[in-house]
Amino acid sequence: MIAIIDYGMGNLRSVQKALEAAGASTKIVSSAKELDSADKVVLPGVGAMKPAMDRLEELGLIEPIRFYVSSGKPFLGICLGFQLLFDRSSEGGDVQGLGIISGDVRRFPNTVKVPQIGWNNLLLPNDASCMFQKMRNDLFVYFCHSYYVVPEDETLVSAWAQYGLRYTAAIQHKNLWGVQFHPEKSQGAGALLLKNFVETI
Repeated sequence: MIAIIDYGMGNLRSVQKALEAAGASTKIVSSAKELDSADKVVLPGVGAMKPAMDRLEELGLIEPIRFYVSSGKPFLGICLGFQLLFDRSSEGGDVQGLGIISGDVRRFPNTVKVPQIGWNNLLLPNDASCMFQKMRNDLFVYFCHSYYVVPEDETLVSAWAQYGLRYTAAIQHKNLWGVQFHPEKSQGAGALLLKNFVETI
């Protein structure tokens, strides 16, 4: 069973339908107890980091999420849910994140239009991770964001994108997956990524 965390800031139904289309059984959850029984967890998100962290704190989910990731079970962060995994964000000041991945979240430079909304291509390293099994390089996926993540350890990056600068579009580290784009809106490429997550052990 894949638990989808509901903290009031995600397009839950779209993510749920996409995961079910990939073969998963799903449950929308909002408590630490419900996370305990999950085989895998997805943290979606649309919006800003501070209200998202405030809401996770209100629900008592910050430590349970950290514990779940440390347990070794598969975990996927999507868009804002990906950014929340980092130490801090400049969005709304200096906002503390979950601190699961070392690094920060920065705003795109003023040289490009923000937010970036629409399709952009992914650039995969030669040793593409299992996130992108059975996928070709130069995939196009759907983005909607004004901020991007900067991990301290670039070896974690499993896909890059270009928008005014080269930035991290996806990360995989052991059981932890994170994507800046919306796989549930990315048609074939997104469906394949979610299928890979559903089938990962």
